[in-house]
Amino acid sequence: MRIFVTGASGWIGSAVVPELIGAGHQVVGLARSESSAAALTEAGAEVVRGSVDDLGVLREAAASADGVIHLAFKHDIAFSGDFRGAAEADRRAVDAFGDVLAGTDRPLVIASGLAGLTRGRAATERDMPEVDGSPTSVRAATSGATLALASRGVRSAVVRLAPTCHGEGDPGFVAALVAIARARGVSGYIGDGANRWAAVHRLDAARLFRLAVESAPAGSVLHGAAEEGVALRAIAEVIGRHLGVPVASVAPETAAEHFGWAAGFVGMDSAASHALTAELLDWRPEGLGLLEDLEKGYYFDTPTPAVTG
Repeated sequence: MRIFVTGASGWIGSAVVPELIGAGHQVVGLARSESSAAALTEAGAEVVRGSVDDLGVLREAAASADGVIHLAFKHDIAFSGDFRGAAEADRRAVDAFGDVLAGTDRPLVIASGLAGLTRGRAATERDMPEVDGSPTSVRAATSGATLALASRGVRSAVVRLAPTCHGEGDPGFVAALVAIARARGVSGYIGDGANRWAAVHRLDAARLFRLAVESAPAGSVLHGAAEEGVALRAIAEVIGRHLGVPVASVAPETAAEHFGWAAGFVGMDSAASHALTAELLDWRPEGLGLLEDLEKGYYFDTPTPAVTG
């Protein structure tokens, strides 16, 4: 297959591209910078220059592909105060892909998230997010629109990724927790720290995207969650031990001061099952678990700046 991938040089995309190429597919990657284009070329992919805002570029690339994997999301503006703007740009891209792929039975696989989907129990692939008009629900509505494309002749699928997609080089939430603990001199968790994050190794997530674009039925919801839930206190304890700082509970009322932008995510209970995904696509995660990955030590080798404001 000739597969067009947005976000192809990002954290997930840079694992998806070699996964696809290794399985014999031809990859066309979207690149918005010279460095991204160079990385894709080195990986063996064809490069299309542009961004998720260039809808004409997206349409043209999708029209000449046998399938699309949409991973790009404007995280830079999402986590600096304009999540709605990032989510709306994402929706425009998905709508553009849907218009091009309608009636072709070609696949469109998009990335979404599991954070906050359910409370007090592990989310399953049958659980649907609430769409209430809030900024975060705009992205949830995009997932619904993607699934609805199945009725228009698109083999659409949504991969809902765990809050932490970990591995060496991870720029996400776990790296942020390490940076905050280093800056604060304490590795914290909120309350009793019993709330959980589902977790998946980046390479397992990449394999799931490949399986989805190859064979997921139209309208599929898939869970990229290898571990159902890892307690935040357990994560904090490993971080504290490696950094040599105390581990302590942070009161909910002071969480925003301690964790900054990450406070809402640190306090979430976001456990999730992948049982239905495994049954549908025979996805069997093989990578290290999150705590095992932390024990490897590379999360602590190079200090990264903590964003706590």
